[in-house]
Amino acid sequence: MKKVNVENAVGMELCHDITAMRDGFKGAAFKRGHIITESDIPELLDIGKRTIFVWEENAGEIHEEDAARRMAAMCPVEGAHYTEPSEGKVLLMADERGMLRVDTELLRQVNSIGDITISTMPDHYPVEAGARLASMRIVPLVTEEAQIIKAEELCRNRKLIGLRPFKQMKVGVIITGSEVYSGRIKDKFEPVVRAKLKNFPSELLGVTICDDDVDMIVNAAKNYLDQQADFLIFTGGMSVDPDDITPTAIRRFGADIISHGVPSQPGNMTLVAYLNDVAILGVPGAAISLPTTIFDVLLPQVFTGDKLTKADLINLGDGGLCQLCKTCHYPNCTFGRY
Repeated sequence: MKKVNVENAVGMELCHDITAMRDGFKGAAFKRGHIITESDIPELLDIGKRTIFVWEENAGEIHEEDAARRMAAMCPVEGAHYTEPSEGKVLLMADERGMLRVDTELLRQVNSIGDITISTMPDHYPVEAGARLASMRIVPLVTEEAQIIKAEELCRNRKLIGLRPFKQMKVGVIITGSEVYSGRIKDKFEPVVRAKLKNFPSELLGVTICDDDVDMIVNAAKNYLDQQADFLIFTGGMSVDPDDITPTAIRRFGADIISHGVPSQPGNMTLVAYLNDVAILGVPGAAISLPTTIFDVLLPQVFTGDKLTKADLINLGDGGLCQLCKTCHYPNCTFGRY
């Protein structure tokens, strides 16, 4: 774009809105794209515009609204939509519940390109329908089109942003411990897990209480697997004491344990395993006494159907320490970003 005196702008294309305030009116007196005429000159001078910015031919520039539309087009997201540009930016809005995924390295690369700015909610963040997921804009009024082309090339074969919807899952819950099995103490885990599962599209196949007996635990798991369970939740016997046999039982029925123990508090002794596509979580006792543990952090990922990896669990260390606030604000807090 170039700056010219209004008297010399006749026949040129205006490259930005010009706002006016007079007689109770506030708005765009001239819209971007307007071709300046002789009759426009007095009005422009009346609103204090001695000079204006117009497009230069073959300048290789792109306006902020066109740039925002191009950035939105390079990052399509199923289950979400982009707003029309406003004040030079577009917003990405969720149309359904799910977990936001962001390629953070790709985001860093795109934001390193000159005038481009894309801000998002954190990777692995659970969102509701209607939530704002991302904002995209360039900083100045116009930028070199080459910058947008570079961003488009980076995103051509990689997905910058995704929204993973929660899937319907059949869930079996197995509670272990001789003290609960014998009735010496009342189980407190079942009401906790029932309440948490209500936040996701789940069908609870049942809750089974087992003695500290490997065969009993294995048979309980096989019963739920025979019912086509997608997700098994175990609690009790999750520490590293020699008589804590739940991890042994999980191995016995053939599951692959990704990790027993995660760099997160509370919930340090959490176990993550898979039997083919069946997700398995071993949940330590902290989930009973505290409103939020790593159990709450991992549930959204399990319900997307995306498998947790060892790398995912290692990344829990950064933000893995809960502040134990008097009033819990999770997930709007530092806990569980991975």
